[in-house]
Amino acid sequence: MKKFSKEIQIGLVAVAALLVLFFGLKFLKGMTLFSSDNRYFVKFKDVSGLSMSSPIFANGYRVGVVEDIVFDYANTGEIVAAIGIDPKLSVPAGSRAEIASDLMGNVKVELVLGDAAQGMVAPGDTITGCQRLGAMGKAADMIPTVQQMLPKLDSILASVNTLLADPAIANSLHNVDQITADLTRTSHDLSQLTAALNSQMPQMLRNADGVLANTNQITKNISDLDIATTMASVNTTLRNVEQMTATLNSKEGTLGLLMRDPSLYTNLNATMMHADSLMIDLKQHPKRYVHFSVFGRKDK
Repeated sequence: MKKFSKEIQIGLVAVAALLVLFFGLKFLKGMTLFSSDNRYFVKFKDVSGLSMSSPIFANGYRVGVVEDIVFDYANTGEIVAAIGIDPKLSVPAGSRAEIASDLMGNVKVELVLGDAAQGMVAPGDTITGCQRLGAMGKAADMIPTVQQMLPKLDSILASVNTLLADPAIANSLHNVDQITADLTRTSHDLSQLTAALNSQMPQMLRNADGVLANTNQITKNISDLDIATTMASVNTTLRNVEQMTATLNSKEGTLGLLMRDPSLYTNLNATMMHADSLMIDLKQHPKRYVHFSVFGRKDK
């Protein structure tokens, strides 16, 4: 068997080493050695941070890798990235690829899937790409606004310093300390009052029970009263009063005649006047009416 010369053997080893190095680098970059992924193209306006072998995720799961990035000089300077997607994943129409980065600077492509009802994107077609604003991007967008706010912040800080230098603030803080001390004492007094009430609460409850018992007894006594008999007596008394009032209003009887007959009143009044005159005369001249004699009556 004819042996190869040393030069040929060295050449074959070098070629084999180059092949191993090439496929090793592709493997380390995350690319499959004999890729069967479906290739799609994504157009970007800016691919800052994106490079070949950057991973592609869909819903947080790795589904592919960036295979190539080409600057399209003929089409307004757009950048076209060739991506390889697992053939098991069907890309719905309306999907888009967003370049995202984390705080560590790692860049990836997040595939935002569209609605499958609109159909699917065929391998070799183009998908819309864009940049996703992460935390750093949002912070960068806020820089102009922050710059506009800086003069206002300086004015606010100056006003705050002036306000803090006012002696009234110190007095107010001193008053706040005094109010806090007063509140502490009040809280202590309330605690003592609560403790006293708690100690007296059993006796108060017993007194309340006694009042309730007396109330129940009074209620029972009221319920035991013969209301019907009492009402009958009251009705009888009212009827008697009505009868007496009717008798007084009529011309029957002495009281009725006295109230209704003026002549009887006049006669009674005259009689009283004569009786009064008689009593006066009797007091003034008693001898006219009464005679006493030790030796008997003398005949005139």
